[in-house]
Amino acid sequence: MPLGWTLEVQSSGDLNRDGNPDLILVLRQNNPANVIEDFEGLGEKPFDTNPRILAIAFRDGLSGRFDLQLENHTLIPGRTEPVADDPFDKERGIAVVRDGFQVRLNWFMIAGGWETFNTTYTFRHRSGGFELIGYDRKETHRGSGDMTSLSINYLTRKVKKATGHISRDAEKTRWQTLPQGPVLTLEGVGDGLSFEPAL
Repeated sequence: MPLGWTLEVQSSGDLNRDGNPDLILVLRQNNPANVIEDFEGLGEKPFDTNPRILAIAFRDGLSGRFDLQLENHTLIPGRTEPVADDPFDKERGIAVVRDGFQVRLNWFMIAGGWETFNTTYTFRHRSGGFELIGYDRKETHRGSGDMTSLSINYLTRKVKKATGHISRDAEKTRWQTLPQGPVLTLEGVGDGLSFEPAL
């Protein structure tokens, strides 16, 4: 554990398909200098802007040791808006799925914005890295009630777009094929709240 950091989330699963349980960790810095105790205006007080690290370690079946494979500082972004909820939910933010894992981020503002959304990234260990194989985003405009969703399967290159309204069950759906492009990795996503996939 790096000095000055605390463990927020730990999850386990076989991420490299070798039969051994690997670790996914989310660490958060514990620096009082990054906690704003008071400020003018609305928002969470004190406001903790300490950054997070997403780390992945593979377990060696012979020694039982864990070897660090990934240390990412950008996918789970630091908090910048006191009126916005924490985008990372410690209970639902990480999920191990078949041969991979998901990171879920949310956006909700108590003031100053009508848009709310959640985004789920699905990654799988391939070719020595963590490739993005799935992207799902659902948005709701709290003023108009309009809803949109985007789902991308990077393995099949199928894209599903849907629009609807909170007052109706039915939605309009369109499908398209994703054009050929370079493989996206976890590191290539950058800030998970602001990433926009190329369609």
